[in-house]
Amino acid sequence: MATSIEPATRSRVWHRPLLICAALMAGLVVLCGVGLVVDGRTLLGESVWAKPMKFGFAFALYAGTLAWLLPRLNKGRRLAWWVGAVFAVAATAEVGAITVQAARGTISHFNADQSDPTTLALVPILTLGVMVIVIAQLIVGVIVLIQRTGGKDLNRAIRAGLGLATAGMLIPIHWMVTGIHERTVTDANGNEIPMYQGHGIGDPDGHGMPLTNWSVTGGDFRVPHFFALHGIQILLVLTVALIALSARHAWLRDERVRARLVGAVGFGYSGLVAVVTWQAGRGQSLIHPDAATLAAFAAVLLIGVAATLRVVVTARRTAAVAPVAPAESAGQNRCIAK
Repeated sequence: MATSIEPATRSRVWHRPLLICAALMAGLVVLCGVGLVVDGRTLLGESVWAKPMKFGFAFALYAGTLAWLLPRLNKGRRLAWWVGAVFAVAATAEVGAITVQAARGTISHFNADQSDPTTLALVPILTLGVMVIVIAQLIVGVIVLIQRTGGKDLNRAIRAGLGLATAGMLIPIHWMVTGIHERTVTDANGNEIPMYQGHGIGDPDGHGMPLTNWSVTGGDFRVPHFFALHGIQILLVLTVALIALSARHAWLRDERVRARLVGAVGFGYSGLVAVVTWQAGRGQSLIHPDAATLAAFAAVLLIGVAATLRVVVTARRTAAVAPVAPAESAGQNRCIAK
C-alpha cells in the first residue's frame, strides 16, 4: 500500500523558520533557568523569569511540532509554509516582548500603564501577536483537514491534536475579551501598574501551585490552555508508541485499530480539557475540585477507559481469528521518524 506522506527530501525535512523559532525558545528556557537562580526579583508571586521560561517551553514544543508537520503536507504546502513563517515571527516577537518586560521587572500582558514608553511600544506586539498566532493556527487546521496527512492513526492524531491546540488558544482569548478586571498591582520595581484583564476568575492574578504557579484560590484559564495546547504532542507520542508496539503485538498491526485507539484517547483527553475549562469558568482551582467536578472527571475517565478497552478487546478477537500480516502497516508510517 502506498504511503500517504511523500518521502521527505532534504529540503522538506523541517520548516526552517519554525525550527529556528523552536531553537530560540529552547535557548530562552535555559537563559531563564539561569535567571531564576541568580535574580531574586519577583512579579505577581513568582520570579520575573518564570513567565518567559514557561512561554519559551510551550512555544519550543509547539513550534517544533509544526516544523515537523508542515513540510509533510501534500495539499496547500506553499500556503502552509508561509503561514508557518508568520507563526514563527509572531511567536518570536510575542515571547521577545514578554522577555523584555520580564528583564525590566514589570508586567507584560494586560499592562495599562500609559506613562511608560517601552510598555506602550510593546503592548501592540503583545496584543496583536496573540491574534496573529491564533489566525495562523486556524489556517493550519483548515489546511490539515482538507487532506490525509498520513496513515489513519497519524492522521487522526494530527487532526485531533490541532483541534485541541486551536481550542486551547481560543479559550483564554474568549475570557480576556469578555472579562474585565481593572486593578492595580505592584511590579518588581515597586511601581504601581494598572491592569485591565487577567487569566483567572475569582482571583485574576491567582498563583501558588508548584511549578506551574496556577491559581490555588480561584479559576485559572491557563490550565485548559496548557492541557489543550500540548494534546497534539501526547497524541503523536501515543501514535509512535503504538506503531512500535505493533512489531510485537499482531492486533496492533492494523492501522485502523491504532486509529481507533488514538481516537479513544483523543476523545477522553478532549473531555479532560472540557472539564478543566468548566472548572476554571466556575472560579475553582484545579487542585480544589468540588463534588460536581470530581463526578465530571470520573465520567470522562470511565468513558475513555471503556472506549479504549472496547477497541482493544475487539481488535484482539479479530486478530485471533484472522491475524494481520506483520508487513501490512510497515510502510504506512515509515516517515514518522524521519
